[in-house]
Amino acid sequence: MNRETVHLFVFDTLADWEPGYAVAGVNNPQFQSRPGRYSIKTVALHPESVRTIGGVRIVPDLTLQRLEPSQSAMLILPGGTAWDAGENVEAIHTARAFLEAKVPVAAICGATAGLAKGGLLNERLHTSNAKEYLAATGYRGAAQYRDEPAVTDGDLITASAMAPLEFAYHIFRRLELYAPQVLEAWYGLFSTRKPEYFNALMQAANGF
Repeated sequence: MNRETVHLFVFDTLADWEPGYAVAGVNNPQFQSRPGRYSIKTVALHPESVRTIGGVRIVPDLTLQRLEPSQSAMLILPGGTAWDAGENVEAIHTARAFLEAKVPVAAICGATAGLAKGGLLNERLHTSNAKEYLAATGYRGAAQYRDEPAVTDGDLITASAMAPLEFAYHIFRRLELYAPQVLEAWYGLFSTRKPEYFNALMQAANGF
């Protein structure tokens, strides 16, 4: 089976918690409808290591210059203070190329502001940390804003910094990572922490 690659953009100040559920689920074959279909690779502006806001050092697998949409199943853009400082412009250009090629892009927190500055949210339904947060970018997509934890519009997923779980849910659904009943049981377990959802997850994963 040919493995498909989901690319995680990494940079100094990356907010560790925001892509956590998503990348762990994508790279862990447990419960997946096609175990091992996907793998995670990190991509950065340069080949040198970066340090997350939590102090974790990451050595990227490749640089943005080498990444083509045809090589990827999805580009994940986490948040971090670099976006508000006007950095990561190259990642916005890459996101535009992905969307034009109809390859999914998933952005959370500050990355949504980056997409807004790049004009990529003007015509697409989206969300972010707050409507006012994106309005400060001067973008023209306010009418497309939805006050929800996460939103999918075609090939674009956006989410609030406070919604890493919902971010992962939308990513898993877009990638068809789990069977629908498994996905709902997984989300129910992690969103409510009720034991009955663990039983439902086990049963769904085993086809009962």
